[in-house]
Amino acid sequence: MRPEKVTFTSGGTKLVGNLYRPTAAVAAPAPAVVVTGTWTSVKEQMAARYAAGLAAAGYTALAFDFSGSGESDGTPRDWENPAGKVAEIAVAADFLRSLPGVAADRIGGLGVCAGAGYTAVASARGAGFRSQAMIAPWLHNAEVLAGLYGGAEVVAGLIARGEAAAEKYRQTGEVDYVPTASTEDERSPMYGNFDYYLDSSRGAVPQWPNRFAVLSWADWLTFDPIAVAPEVTVPTLLVHSREAAIPEGVERFHAGLTAPNELHWLTGGQFDFYDNEPSVTAALDLAAAHFGRTL
Repeated sequence: MRPEKVTFTSGGTKLVGNLYRPTAAVAAPAPAVVVTGTWTSVKEQMAARYAAGLAAAGYTALAFDFSGSGESDGTPRDWENPAGKVAEIAVAADFLRSLPGVAADRIGGLGVCAGAGYTAVASARGAGFRSQAMIAPWLHNAEVLAGLYGGAEVVAGLIARGEAAAEKYRQTGEVDYVPTASTEDERSPMYGNFDYYLDSSRGAVPQWPNRFAVLSWADWLTFDPIAVAPEVTVPTLLVHSREAAIPEGVERFHAGLTAPNELHWLTGGQFDFYDNEPSVTAALDLAAAHFGRTL
């Protein structure tokens, strides 16, 4: 499926997206979905897979590069900026509403991994989604992070490293970078066997620079998508696996939901939900059915 290249602006910054139209005739105006991927990702990675799958199911779907990543403008580059990403998801939803053939009141959000947390916060904070789907969601708070990273002191040290890098950027304009994924550099936030990001036949696409701005640590580790669960007002689908990343975070978020919701536990590792079968098709089928009922 060949998407259409589109551009729109957020706060004066040009963002670039790929728009996937339904592959079969659908009644117009039709619903549309903003699709976002994992932290540090670009639109050609897992977001493309899910956007294409939703288009095959009859939805217009938009995958886009956040400010500072991929083809989009913005600095600093490769900054994991949760607050900025949440705001840009809302802008992307408004862009979809402006398109001919799209039902402005039938916009949904689908996020994979960190994108699920960003989508949930955007939904709770006024993006105007009518429904949302969260696939292999990475959902954390301070307590979850302490258990994941080996204690609150370790987390505090990473936050301090990020704050120091942010101050350096403010003072000099220089950005400290480390590889996002590496089997050799222990400073990498994904150090070890993170095969999806290191395999050129999978996530190591040419558009992804495998570069992490160290100043991101402070923003990422103080982001708390679990806290917004009670604020979510739209039907919510969660698809995860006990073998995937931090299922405890999903359980905590789910426990806080008061909006109509479904939680499906499938099988497979975290990266299986990015590009492997049967995990991707199973998640897509659930998402398409969910949006069919709620958009």
